[in-house]
Amino acid sequence: MGEETKPRKRKKLTVDDYVNGVLNQDRAMIARAITLVESNSPKHFDMAQELLRRLMPYTGKSIRIGFTGVPGAGKSTLIEAFGTMLCEQDHRVAVLAVDPSSAISRGSILGDKTRMEKLSRHPNAYVRPSPSGGSLGGVARKSRETMLICEAAGYDVIIVETVGVGQNEITVRSMVDFFLVIMLTGAGDELQGMKKGIMEIADAIFINKADGDNVQKARAAKAEFNRLLHYLKPASPGWKTKAYTVSALTGDGVPTIWEVIKDYERKMKESGYFEENRANQLSEWMDRLIEDELKMSFYEHQQIKKTLPEMKKKVTTGEIPLAQAVQELMKVYRKEK
Repeated sequence: MGEETKPRKRKKLTVDDYVNGVLNQDRAMIARAITLVESNSPKHFDMAQELLRRLMPYTGKSIRIGFTGVPGAGKSTLIEAFGTMLCEQDHRVAVLAVDPSSAISRGSILGDKTRMEKLSRHPNAYVRPSPSGGSLGGVARKSRETMLICEAAGYDVIIVETVGVGQNEITVRSMVDFFLVIMLTGAGDELQGMKKGIMEIADAIFINKADGDNVQKARAAKAEFNRLLHYLKPASPGWKTKAYTVSALTGDGVPTIWEVIKDYERKMKESGYFEENRANQLSEWMDRLIEDELKMSFYEHQQIKKTLPEMKKKVTTGEIPLAQAVQELMKVYRKEK
């Protein structure tokens, strides 16, 4: 018997390898580049940031669309129908799922990829589940960085899907150009469980499952939403948010989604709001990241770790006022810096 062959070591990738792979639209390298920026390991941070710096000139040329919806609204089915339609029109579509709640539950939403099986198999599409773990801000930051990699790889339509509940809608709104809310028929019932705030940040509302016996109900829901939207301030200045009907099952209304988005893009670019909004988003996210870093630095501080439990005890027993306890903790933190 001959000598046993040792398994070949995987070549250690350089930043050049990642950059060239992404720009050459190599799907395997795109996936590895995203894994690099999603990593929580400090040893990967500098390399990931250098990769992003090198890719920056190739980013920003897509339209970024946020999708959210009430449970059972058929969001993934509609995204698949919409994304597939665009892919067949020679667009390149990336779908990113964002789930800040996974930072708490450590849950995995890999099921998203299987729910969009047809779309994820299309050569013009790329479907990426949300990173799980890390801080709430961290998951969103990684998703923003993933978006940049996809743009550099030539994806001209980025769909960001919210998964889970809570702050997700606000998080995704702050990452995209156009924010779309998917609803079901029976507007009155739906509104009971829906925050008014979601309607205030929507650029369009699409009532899904407008097919079969539901068509009349969907039209009634559309009229009801349009009455309500009339009294709300638009999410984007110079734009009128409206409700529409759509069926992911039959495809009716799916082309309308793209027509509305293109109309929005044209009007917002003409007014200058499109670029202004992107600049504001970057500024706000910089503030958020600074806050996250400061918070982490404070709680990881060795002296604070020792002093904090004692201070909390003094506050809860009424020994010192809350504001004084905070000031004393800040003195400890600053003194050690």
